[in-house]
Amino acid sequence: MVRKQHFVLVHGACHGAWCWYKLVSLLKTPGHQVTALDLGASGVDPKRLEEITCISDYLQPLMDFLASLPQPGKVVLVGHSYAGLCISLAMERFPNKIAVAVFIAAYMPRHSSPPGTLIQEYFKSIPVESLMDCQFTFEKGLEKPPTRVLFGPEFMEAKAYQHCQLEDLELAKMLVRPSGLFLEDLVTGNLLTQEKFGSVDRAFIVLEEDEVMMEEFQRLMIENCPAKEVKVINGAGHMAMLSKPKQLCQLLQEIAEKFC
Repeated sequence: MVRKQHFVLVHGACHGAWCWYKLVSLLKTPGHQVTALDLGASGVDPKRLEEITCISDYLQPLMDFLASLPQPGKVVLVGHSYAGLCISLAMERFPNKIAVAVFIAAYMPRHSSPPGTLIQEYFKSIPVESLMDCQFTFEKGLEKPPTRVLFGPEFMEAKAYQHCQLEDLELAKMLVRPSGLFLEDLVTGNLLTQEKFGSVDRAFIVLEEDEVMMEEFQRLMIENCPAKEVKVINGAGHMAMLSKPKQLCQLLQEIAEKFC
C-alpha cells in the first residue's frame, strides 16, 4: 500500500503550474495530495513581470504556501530546471517543512557558493547558437548578464518539447510567459547554508536525452553536490513531466517512500 504524501511541484522558467497537469492526475490517483504552484508573473498569476523586481517577489507564492503549512508534517518539494534554484532557497528558509527535495534536471547549487554561479556555468557550457530563437532582455546593458528570457517556438520544438506530443507543444507555445533570471540577486551573499539548506535530503532525477539541461551538466552538478538518491529516466527530454509522466510519477513515489 502506498503511503500518502504531499507533493509540491514547482515549474521552470517561462512555464507555470499547467505543465504538471499529467503528473498531478497520476499522483492524485493513488491518493497523494498535490500542489502545483504558479510563481510570480508565471502561469495564471495575475502579476506582470514588470512587477517582479527581485527573486523574492518571484518566489513569494512558494514561500507563502510553505509558511501556511501546519506543523508537523512535511512535503516532497519538486523543482524542474530553473526551479532547482527556487526550491533551494525554500529549503534554506523552511528546512523543517521539507522531507526531501527532488531536482528534475534542475539547477542543484552548493551551499559553499552563490546559487547564481550555476547559471553562469551553464551559459559557459553551451554554444550560443543552441539557444536558437529564445529572446533575452538586457535591461542593465549588454555588458551585464541578461535579466529575462522567453523561450522561442523553434527552440521549444527542437530542444525542450522534442519528445512531447504535438498538442503539448502547441499548448506550451500559447501559455509560456517571459521569466526573470535574477542573476544579480543569486550571485550575491551567502544565500544557502549547510545548517539549513544542507540539512534537507536531496534527490536528483537525470533526464538522459535532455537537450536544454544537458546530461553532462546534470552529472557535473551531482558530482559537485552529491544527492542522496539519483534516478534516471532513459530517453527523456527536458519536459519529462509531459513526455514520460508515468515514469516520473513512479520515481517520485519511490523517492517519497524512501525519505518520508
